[in-house]
Amino acid sequence: MPVRSRMTGPAQFAVLGTGAWGTALAVAIQAAGRSVTLWGRDADIVSALASGKGNPAFLPGISLPPVPASTGMDIVNAADAVLAVVPAQATRALLLAAAPHLRPGVPVILCAKGIEQDTLKLMTDVLAETVPHALPCVLSGPSFADDVARGLPTAVTLACPDEAAGRALVQAIGRPAFRPYWVSDLVGAEVGGAVKNVLAIACGITEGLGLGRSAHAALIARGFAEMRRLAVAMGARETTLSGLCGLGDLVLTCSSPQSRNMRLGLELGRGRTMADISAGGPGVVEGVATAPAVTALAARHGIAMPICRAVAGVVSGQASVQDAMADLLQRPFTDEA
Repeated sequence: MPVRSRMTGPAQFAVLGTGAWGTALAVAIQAAGRSVTLWGRDADIVSALASGKGNPAFLPGISLPPVPASTGMDIVNAADAVLAVVPAQATRALLLAAAPHLRPGVPVILCAKGIEQDTLKLMTDVLAETVPHALPCVLSGPSFADDVARGLPTAVTLACPDEAAGRALVQAIGRPAFRPYWVSDLVGAEVGGAVKNVLAIACGITEGLGLGRSAHAALIARGFAEMRRLAVAMGARETTLSGLCGLGDLVLTCSSPQSRNMRLGLELGRGRTMADISAGGPGVVEGVATAPAVTALAARHGIAMPICRAVAGVVSGQASVQDAMADLLQRPFTDEA
């Protein structure tokens, strides 16, 4: 049974992570009139954010208001809600560090879009193991950090099994330019966010190879079928995947090189190697670690996910982009359903 929160309306938020997305979310929450404090390890970034100098490391060229920030995890002590905004593979360590400071029943909003590679666990499973007294929530959906930081209109999914707490969070952080929609389906929100990153790499490869817009559209549609099959097999509701955190996020991430995942695929399709690509620019490409995890989960559940499997082969160096694409195009013809 999920822990039920006693909160009537969160006013104090802690955002753990001073990357692009953590910074953007903190700015959005502050713009909604809530008190927010950012936590980060890098003292220079923390100082820049607190003094109104923005986050040039992760959001270059974007003017930001001052945001309270600290390198001390004790900022969590007084928080009514906490956002965990670090890459999926770093989330367990972050939650273990935050656990002693979290009061029972406080919502922890998981913002990483990925699957733990070593354990094949969703982030909510990791939360249950590390902070069992927290109320699990997931924030996902079609959202680029740059857009949110600039105050451009964005809509996202906020999943929480406690309806009263979920709706209170929506009211607390929502405003005209940042519109959260509540659902209770944690699994659907997580699987949608994780799988779309893998599919964005595939779409980037297609673009890089110059295979045309028709192939790009086919990958999105067939990739969505893969996402939906895995999510439902893991207990999600199919309707969740048709919303912002599934189809919406898939369309955004697969349609713009502003997405790190699509940009990586684009470079792979143009002939660059993973080693060369990984050496440049800040930020983690979540789909790289998620691709093999998704492929392993699909095998566990007996689900066919050929596109995700092809991406896993490419990012692990087991297949070239040309061979992976040839394998997909030579698959047997079958019914679309």
